Amino acid sequence: RARAPAGPGGLSAGPPPRFPVGGGGGGGGGSRNYFTDLSENLPPTSVVLTLGCGKFRVSDSARNRLGNVGDTGIPRVLDIGQCNDTYSAVRIALALADVLKCKVSDLPLSIVLSWYEQKAIAVLLTCLHLGLKPIRIGPVLPAFITHDVLQVLVRDFGIIPTGDVAADIKTMTAAKGAS
Repeated sequence: RARAPAGPGGLSAGPPPRFPVGGGGGGGGGSRNYFTDLSENLPPTSVVLTLGCGKFRVSDSARNRLGNVGDTGIPRVLDIGQCNDTYSAVRIALALADVLKCKVSDLPLSIVLSWYEQKAIAVLLTCLHLGLKPIRIGPVLPAFITHDVLQVLVRDFGIIPTGDVAADIKTMTAAKGAS
């Protein structure tokens, strides 16, 4: 059974871990390797939280290769549940912010949502309500996001379309709070 570090001191003893959250709808196809590629190329202190069908975008073989964070026993990929379990993810983020005495938007979270079902919109609205910015969406944008709509989402809400995995990881890992 894995044990998490005790209290804020255990979380801040080494370099701060990054918690990329891959969530949203599922789907197959070559462009959807983004989540496996992202997971496999993150620093070894990162813990990937999956939510919704996003969990299926990190391959089983990648999960096995990623293993644990050092000798903590904490798996590098943790599944929070389905889209209807978003509330659990919010509660985890709120509890972690409480323990660390900060805002949720100050947590080392990197939100990456896939867009293959309408439920992903509810996840996005939850993230926006919590003040999490930026939020990456992709790798394929939904058909209803026209160029003009995307510009509003980018300008007013901090939405970033996913891009090159290596460039996205560099931006995520350089961030202090949510990225």
